[in-house]
Order: sequence, then C-alpha cells, then structure tokens
Amino acid sequence: MTPERQFDVLVVGAGPAGLAAACCAAESGRRVGVVDDNPDLGGQIWRGERVHPHHKEAGAWLQRVRTASLDFLPGMQVIGQNGPGRLLAETADGACELRFERLILAPGARERFLPFPGWTLPGVLGAGGLQAMVKGGLPIEGRRVVVAGSGPLLLAVAAYLRTRGAKASLIAEQAAWSALLPFGLALLRTQPDKTRQALALRWALRGVPYRTDCWPMRADGDGKLASVTLTNGRRTWSVPCDYLACGFGLVPNLELPLLMGCDVRAGFVAVDEMQQTSVNGVYGAGEVTGIGGLDKSLTEGQIAGYAATGQPAKARRLVAARKRSQRFAATLNTAFALRDELRHVAAPDTLVCRCEDVSYDRVRRHESWRAAKLQTRCGMGPCQGRVCGAATEFLFGWPTTSVRPPIYPTALANFLESPANPASLA
Repeated sequence: MTPERQFDVLVVGAGPAGLAAACCAAESGRRVGVVDDNPDLGGQIWRGERVHPHHKEAGAWLQRVRTASLDFLPGMQVIGQNGPGRLLAETADGACELRFERLILAPGARERFLPFPGWTLPGVLGAGGLQAMVKGGLPIEGRRVVVAGSGPLLLAVAAYLRTRGAKASLIAEQAAWSALLPFGLALLRTQPDKTRQALALRWALRGVPYRTDCWPMRADGDGKLASVTLTNGRRTWSVPCDYLACGFGLVPNLELPLLMGCDVRAGFVAVDEMQQTSVNGVYGAGEVTGIGGLDKSLTEGQIAGYAATGQPAKARRLVAARKRSQRFAATLNTAFALRDELRHVAAPDTLVCRCEDVSYDRVRRHESWRAAKLQTRCGMGPCQGRVCGAATEFLFGWPTTSVRPPIYPTALANFLESPANPASLA
C-alpha cells in the first residue's frame, strides 16, 4: 500500500518562491508540506546556503523556514496526479501519495541549451550546471573556463567560479551592447540595489573580458573539450578552455502545471491577482509564471502563501512590489532576447536530441514537435524533451504544451502500488 501524507497546503519546489510561500502559509497555523527532489532547501539559486550562508537574504529566509512549523520532504519527486487533491511522488523507497486542500506550484526553471557543433563534448556544460557541480565538490582550480550565452547569470557564474580558483578566460554575451545599455540605465534609475550587485560582480571579474554581440559557433576537442570558436557576426576566433559553461536564458518547468490542466499563455502559467491558476485551489509562483529573478519569485511566493491560507489582505499589500518586479522582468527579458543568428548555428549533423541521437537535419524536416517525436523519437528519451523541447521551440517555433504522466521516468511499480486506478494515469 502506498504511504500517504496529508496537508492543508502543499508546496512543490523549495527554491525562493516555494520557501516564501511555505513560510507565509505555515505562519497561519495551517499544516504545510514542501516537496522537492533535491536533498536540501534553497533550489538552484540558494543551493548550499543553509549550511554555508553567503547571502544575507537567503540566510534570513532560511532562518524563517527553521522557525516555521512545516514539513520538508526532500529527495521526493512528483511524477503524476492521483486525482483531485492528490499527487503521486517517488522517493528512494518507492511511491508516496501527497494529499492537499491547496497546492502551490513553484517548480522553478531550467537552463535553455541551444545546439551547436561540438556541444555534446565532455566539458561543455550548462552555466548553472557547472556552478552546481562545483558547489557539490567538482575541482575547478586552475581550469580555463569560457562562460557563454545570455543573461545576468553569466556574470554570477563566472564570478563564483573565479572565487573557487577557475581561470575565467572570457564571458561571451550574445545580446548587443545597444540592447544592454538601456537595461543598465533603467537598472540605475529604478533598481539601485541591483546596480550595486552588478557593479560588485563586475569588480570581482576585473580583468576578465566581457564581450557583447558574441556567441559560440563550435566546440572542438578530441574526445573532450579543448577550445571554443566564437563569433561576433563579422569574424570568428578560438579560445582554449577546459570548460565551456553555456546558458541561453531560462525556461519554466511546466510539466506539472500542464498535467494538472493549468492554462499556459506565452510559455508561462497564467495566474490572477492572488497567484491562483485556472485550476481552483492551485497557485503558481516564481519562474513558472514568468522569468524575472529573485525579487519576483519571493514576492509571488508570499502572495500565493497568504492567498492559499485565506489572508487576502496581506497578499494585496504585496501587489505593488510584484508590479515593480514584473516591470524589471520585462526590461530584463527585452534586453537579453535571443538573436535570430542563434537559430542557424547548428550544422546538419549536429545532435538536437542527445538522448535519442537525433540530428538537426532529421528534426527540421518536420512541421511540428509532435511530428518530430513520432518520426524521429526526438524528445522521447530519459530527459523527456526537457533539453531538446526548449531548443526546438526556439529553433522552429514549436510549442510543447502536451504532457503525459509520468512527468519523470519512474518504476512501473510506483504506479501499480498507487491507490489510483493505473489506467487513469495513461
């Protein structure tokens, strides 16, 4: 028999948005659970902060979590829905059913990878992925690193790797300086704290070239990465490196919201003023409702936590702060919008789907994501399209809006032991 856990409010995701939501909900006296597939709190952005705090804001929220009466369920991955008010999750010991009256979805986002020749070589990693690996113990001292892609994350990753002894050779930002300048001026006028953070990062990276209008064309090496070829659209050149950390922005983790029937508009979960989705009693917060950074995640998490526990007055006090963070998010996304040239970097034989070894040439012959899946198995490997799905959406304009359970690979026994009829999960 599958074990069960019952909560008044269940929060999926233990990053900043999820933690803010859980704290505000738990402080109302309700029974609150937080489920996350990671072994500790903090998500990607606050990974390791509970044990070794480096950021004042992270420390304050994690302390608030410690004093709140809530249940943290680490190492547990939600894989499906068992009917209204019930989710099916997987642990190392098997399946577990999570029951709830209100649900807050804060599953966060993942890095977008774009295919280019050589991107599957050992040594080519996601920018945030390399940072997480170093936090987990990967030795980086003395290693030459090129950080490439788009967004403020590139600076943060490069600065962190440098503090761990990496030799940051170059930061390649695909956005044009003409787009970044208005963003910088807007930041200076409206976000003085973020301006100071950006200047502190740039000071930490003094001596490291930061090139705009610059993106990777090819990664080279015999069995492992040796160099990356970059371009500014006019000329190309190679930079020797041991690691190439790439990240072309973030894409939200929409699998669970889609499975639950939440409306998705323009690639994000649609929510009302109280962060409620189109499904009654289900709320969304953080990057899943729009990529916008830490402030937006924390503010939306608090609103969702208050709203889910019948405290609308407290939630409304945060509406103005949310509007400010959304304006910042809009400016951010405009400045770092991906250029059209990135759609044409892949060669015909470049793999788009790494799990099923499907090349760019095979994928581009089709007219939709569904057709490509049926004919080539693109997106049907272990990652279930989490990498190639976001890539093909950018490359060909194919939205990936259909999801079938399980949303993560799992043992068949986890369904067979579920109290729900397995046929209903098909």
